[in-house]
Amino acid sequence: MTQTQPPAMETSPLARTLREQQGANSDLVLIVDDVPDNLAVLHDALDESGYTVLIATNGEQALQRAAQARPDIVLLDAMMPGIDGFEVARRLKADAATAHIPIVFMTGLTETEHLVAALEAGGVDYVTKPIKPKEVLARMNVHLQGARRARQDARQAGQARNALDAFGYASITVRLPEGRLIWQTALGRDLLQRYCDTRAPETPPAVLEWLRSHTPDARQRGIEPPALSIVQGASSLTLRLHQQTSSDDEGDEWMIVMREVSDTGVIEAMSLSLKLTAREAEVLYWVVKGKTNKDIGEILGSSPATAKKHLERVYVKLGVETRTAAAGVAIKRIRELQPQFEI
Repeated sequence: MTQTQPPAMETSPLARTLREQQGANSDLVLIVDDVPDNLAVLHDALDESGYTVLIATNGEQALQRAAQARPDIVLLDAMMPGIDGFEVARRLKADAATAHIPIVFMTGLTETEHLVAALEAGGVDYVTKPIKPKEVLARMNVHLQGARRARQDARQAGQARNALDAFGYASITVRLPEGRLIWQTALGRDLLQRYCDTRAPETPPAVLEWLRSHTPDARQRGIEPPALSIVQGASSLTLRLHQQTSSDDEGDEWMIVMREVSDTGVIEAMSLSLKLTAREAEVLYWVVKGKTNKDIGEILGSSPATAKKHLERVYVKLGVETRTAAAGVAIKRIRELQPQFEI
């Protein structure tokens, strides 16, 4: 796939637009009911309380709007003509993009079997008709608190993954025991295609074998397994088991951090972390390797004088005055970014 489905809490463009109209911190509520009076009562109560409200009058409409807007919570009428609320809930929970959304059923049926059916279909709660807006708001608030925490965790996780990508690190998440790759950064996707010629949801066989052989110790005794290295010419891809991100009755999810080690990778990392141009980083890299200005000029297809000018600008940016001092700064940073790289 082009990009594995991101964490389900990610906000859709439509949801962002709706929230911008109502307020940046407004929760988005989808109300599903085929009775106009019920919709009107709930819509007005929620709107006055600061929520952003979407409505749907049947099951098909509800599924479309949930998929497009990714609401924070769904208030769902159990009994509707056509696709009833129970089936709507089952379909929402079967779709990875909407499975996380809490569903509160609204029902006039109070028999135990109906309430059990609502919960088994994926509902987290229910309110009985006739609807009492204050009760609905109180029930909603309980479940929205969990949804807000989930969104915040997703944002923080996304920021951390973006930071990994920025410094040349990539991450993937694999679910065991089935061995399915369920999430990857853009850089992770590119690295796996280049080194393993695989695409998600397939996990490269070598990676899966390594993961399965070491996760028992990681899970039971907290022992970090040895890194896996996949060599390709002058470059190599190193994989390290980062952490177990979730666990349930059906399996575990593990995050793996990957790092490509190559001349090009080190130069790009130095450029980014030391705020150097690409050419300045190249010159500094070859200084670290012990090359003279003449050597560097030949490597880069320029003159020794040009290499010297680039190096002088490097001195200014790093706040040093000598070749040795510049090399020392670079070596320290390379070791921070790529401890396994041999200088």
